[in-house]
Amino acid sequence: MKMISMAEVNEMSKEEFVKTVGVVFEHSPWVAERTWKHHPFDNANTMYMLLIEEMNKAEEDRQLSLLRSHPDLGTRLEISEASTSEQKGAGLNELTEEEFKKFSRLNHVYVDTFGFPFILAVRGHTKESIQMAMEQRIANTVQEERKTALTEVSKIAKFRLDDMIEQSFVAES
Repeated sequence: MKMISMAEVNEMSKEEFVKTVGVVFEHSPWVAERTWKHHPFDNANTMYMLLIEEMNKAEEDRQLSLLRSHPDLGTRLEISEASTSEQKGAGLNELTEEEFKKFSRLNHVYVDTFGFPFILAVRGHTKESIQMAMEQRIANTVQEERKTALTEVSKIAKFRLDDMIEQSFVAES
């Protein structure tokens, strides 16, 4: 993916912004669309904070739609390019048949319990740490887990924005 500058972001039309920045929220460009009203942005961090603010203040059904847009971890189904890369980095593309069955079972229990897939910003994780997190979080309440899942979506968005936006820092004098 080609890196873009904040100057380029700020020169975008609403449609370009939603198409370009909206991808950081899995199949949920509405977050970028709602954030457009704050355009232009002072810097990448301000833009990120505004995106997260809009996500967090959205209606519950919108938030659930966003959460439900995320793929199961360790799935063998076709998923977005970003999710594929992130899961590959955590070794989820190399699950043994036994590990795959365990992940599938945990994913099913999780979805049956909470109504959306298990979400974790997997960068820096291994398949073992992901499995442990799944096992631990299944004990959460629906309210706790919804909040945790949105926090993880925020982390995923940050990682994806960091991969997309050139960070230029100017020393203050």
